[in-house]
Amino acid sequence: MKLLFIADIVGRPGRQAISKILPEIVKNESIDLVVANGENLSAGIGITKKNYDQMIEAGIDLFTSGNHIFDKAEIIPFLDDKSIQIIRPANYPTNDVPGHTTHTYEIMGEKIVIANLLGRVFINASLDCPFKTADQIVKDFPGHTIVIDFHAEATSEKQALYQHLNGKVAAILGTHTHVPTADARVSDKGTAFITDAGLVGLENSVLGFDAETIVQKFLTGMPQPYSISSGRTTFNSVILETDKSGKARSIKQLIKIIE
Repeated sequence: MKLLFIADIVGRPGRQAISKILPEIVKNESIDLVVANGENLSAGIGITKKNYDQMIEAGIDLFTSGNHIFDKAEIIPFLDDKSIQIIRPANYPTNDVPGHTTHTYEIMGEKIVIANLLGRVFINASLDCPFKTADQIVKDFPGHTIVIDFHAEATSEKQALYQHLNGKVAAILGTHTHVPTADARVSDKGTAFITDAGLVGLENSVLGFDAETIVQKFLTGMPQPYSISSGRTTFNSVILETDKSGKARSIKQLIKIIE
């Protein structure tokens, strides 16, 4: 199975990039499943139903998310709908939180589970332990190929979860910091890892947002609007190849610049 995992899609430039190049990538790379982090899909913070529909039509099969999943209130009523292909982080402290935490596929006889976790270091949210939640996911899906989007701020927390789950899951794919790291690898136990897959959004920006306003926030200490303009776009992703034993065969970064 070949899975294309697309990093955090940030605003309109990110959505336009997906619509422009995703079908070609899926064809050229013989992709079986497309998963993308969508928590920044709409104006950089949250996700709307309209933008969700647009990206599903463009070829994304499933959205993972993170700390901004509930920021656009209009999406919340849809999250419990089984036909909506969005999962939320699994380590919220109660089952009363809207949304699904995993999604299961069967592709060429391989049972694949996509799961989502949210880190606790430097994240302003009341969360259960992602390590213990991950252990429960492993117990709940024996014999499955498990791929986890770990949406976390601290590189140490991401790398520690990888070490904790090494050999137990097919992949830990880091998101949230919007900067692609150069450490994509597969362990000798068959677990793929990257600290952060990056983003799909404006290249000349700060994490996908207009650079000038973010610089002003640092210079003045005053609140600034998080705006997104237009321009050349960077497309960051990884291609993960797995086998029926639930292990990763390979992981490679796929990065493109779109004029």
